[in-house]
Amino acid sequence: MTATTTLLVIAKEPRPGRVKTRLTPPFTPVEAAALAEAALADTLAAVAATPARRRVLVLDGAPGPWLPPGFDVVPQCAGGLDERLADAFAGCAGPALLIGMDTPQVTPDLLDADFRDCDAYFGPAEDGGFWALGLARPEPALLRGVPMSTPVTGAVQRERLLTAGLRVRELPPLRDVDTAADARAVADLAPDGRFAARLAACAPAADRRRASR
Repeated sequence: MTATTTLLVIAKEPRPGRVKTRLTPPFTPVEAAALAEAALADTLAAVAATPARRRVLVLDGAPGPWLPPGFDVVPQCAGGLDERLADAFAGCAGPALLIGMDTPQVTPDLLDADFRDCDAYFGPAEDGGFWALGLARPEPALLRGVPMSTPVTGAVQRERLLTAGLRVRELPPLRDVDTAADARAVADLAPDGRFAARLAACAPAADRRRASR
């Protein structure tokens, strides 16, 4: 990562009933929000440990005690996710790399983007989306109109980059935390993180509730 790069994290405030709704059941809305907060905290910690010119949290909601120092906080715009991602890039001058809050296993090494010999970075997600997108020259039009939250989202976004003539460097695929199975798999990949610790605290209660049905 060069110090001229802006790192963007797009996220929702981890409030019960607003985040990680696919985790309920087996988890309660409060537990799902706690898992989302832990995932966000792990993500922000990785970003904070990565050299960058600027670190920005593009937030739907209000910041909380989970926000470390060194981040600018800007609100998400209205509209669909494609519009919100496009707007996040529109606020950047120079190279920028954007990630979400659903991959707490991310590390500074994975965020080590160097745009000297490429125009874009693309990190595919195992569910067909993408967990990271980097642009040497942020161009919001590259994101607008891409169908989000579908099995072909990543393929469409990557094709947009290639059609624009960009030299794309691939990042390793990562698994998003959407379901309880995802949560367990991701916690196994980063067993020392906040997310894994929070899952270990929540899982026994969830298992008891499931067994009592």
